[in-house]
Amino acid sequence: MRIPRIYQAGSLPVGQQIELDKTSAHHLTRVLRMQDNQPLILFNGEAGEYQARLSLQGKSVMASIDQFIDRSSESHLNITLLQGISKGERMDWCIQKAVELGVNKIVPVICQRTVVNIKGERSDKKWQHWHGIVINACEQSGRTKITQLLEPVKLTDALRLPDPGYKLTLSPDAHSSLLQTPATEKNITLLIGPEGGLEAREVEQAQASGFEAVRMGPRILRTETAAIAAITALQILRGDLG
Repeated sequence: MRIPRIYQAGSLPVGQQIELDKTSAHHLTRVLRMQDNQPLILFNGEAGEYQARLSLQGKSVMASIDQFIDRSSESHLNITLLQGISKGERMDWCIQKAVELGVNKIVPVICQRTVVNIKGERSDKKWQHWHGIVINACEQSGRTKITQLLEPVKLTDALRLPDPGYKLTLSPDAHSSLLQTPATEKNITLLIGPEGGLEAREVEQAQASGFEAVRMGPRILRTETAAIAAITALQILRGDLG
C-alpha cells in the first residue's frame, strides 16, 4: 500500500509525538484502516516532509515523527489563477487539477456570467469546501507547499490584486498565441472566465489592467478545460513539465 501523505499545520518536531487533527485521524483509521506503528508522511506546507509512524493511544490518534526529509516538488514557475466561478463539480475539478499542476495561488472570481450564489455564509462554506480540495490535492500530488486560496472576489477587485509578473487571459479572437508570451517570465497571472466566458466589457477591463489576450488553438474550450490546458502549456513551456 502506498504510504499515506497527510497535511498537518504547525510545528512537526522530530523525535516527538503530535496528535493528528480529527479529519486526518478519521481518514487514517476509519477509511484506510491503518494500524498502530504503520508508516505515514507528514508535511506542514513550510518546507520538506517528515517520515512518521501512526501511534494509537486509546481514543487519541498520534503520529511519532522520525525524520525530516528535505525535498521540494514546487515549480519554479509562479502561477496565480484568477478563475471565474463555475457550477459544482466543474469548479471543484478545476481547483484540484490546478493544484496538482503546481499553481501557487487561486482566486475564485465573480463575473457577470457567474451563476453560482456567492454571498455571506454561502461564500464561507464554498471557501471551506474548496480549501479542503486544495489540501487533498496537495497531499495526493506530493506538493510540499499549500496553494494559497483567496476568498471569492468580484472581477473588478481581482484585477486590482497586486499579483506580479506577466498577465494573460484567453480569447479565441486574440491575435497573439500563448506560445508567443515571453519565455523569460517566471511570474504569471492567468485570468479564466466562467461558463460562457468573459463578457466583452470584462475583457476590456482586463486589458486596461494589463492583461494580454492570447488564444489557444482554433477551438473554444470549456472554462475548466481552458484553465487546465493553459496551466499545462505554461508548465511545459516555462515550468517543470518540459
